[in-house]
Parts: sequence; structure tokens; C-alpha cells
Amino acid sequence: MKLLIADDSAIIRMAIERSLANEGVEIVGVAPNGKVAMELFEACTPDAVTMDITMPEMNGLECIERIIKARPQVKILVITALTTESVALQALKLGARSVLTKPFTSDSLRAAYLEMISV
Repeated sequence: MKLLIADDSAIIRMAIERSLANEGVEIVGVAPNGKVAMELFEACTPDAVTMDITMPEMNGLECIERIIKARPQVKILVITALTTESVALQALKLGARSVLTKPFTSDSLRAAYLEMISV
């Protein structure tokens, strides 16, 4: 499974990489903002994306909308500190498969990722 990681926090990006290292994941791109995420998405054609919501240059909701419009089969796991129900519902309505709130544990991330790719 080819994975693109989009999060403005280097610590979170590294935590995602470490947590999913043994899950058969090939990290094809790591983006610090929404604009780079879209560039990498087009260049790397990932099967799955972990997406933060609050990022500079383009937020995660706009990225989700663009990604799903381009390739509806891509599986998106939103990983965000925004815990409001409206943001989560909006992400799911736009096409995200699942939402995980920060802070997360390696176990909760792996479980959310495995659930997302099985849908």
C-alpha cells in the first residue's frame, strides 16, 4: 500500500512513519502543507493518505475534496487535533474514510489505518 503523509508537524509525520513501518506500507511522500500534499499526490499516486486538517497554504479539507475528485478510490485517514464533530463530519462527507484525533498512540493509529484500508 503506497501512503502519502500530510501534516505540518515533523514530529507527527515521523510518528506516523514509525507507527506504520511494519504494516506493509510504502511511504511515497511526506508533505508539510496542503500545497505540497497535492503536488506529491499527483506525482506519487498513493493508495492511501493520512491528512491533517489544519495546515498552511491549503487546509486538509480542501485537499480531501481535490483528492477525491481526482481519484475517488483513494483512502484517506484524517489525523487531527480538531475534535469538533462538525469538522469530522465535513471530512467524512468530502470522502475521508476515517478520523483519528491527536494525540494518538501507535496502537490507535495502526488500528485506524488497518480499518481504513479494509473499507
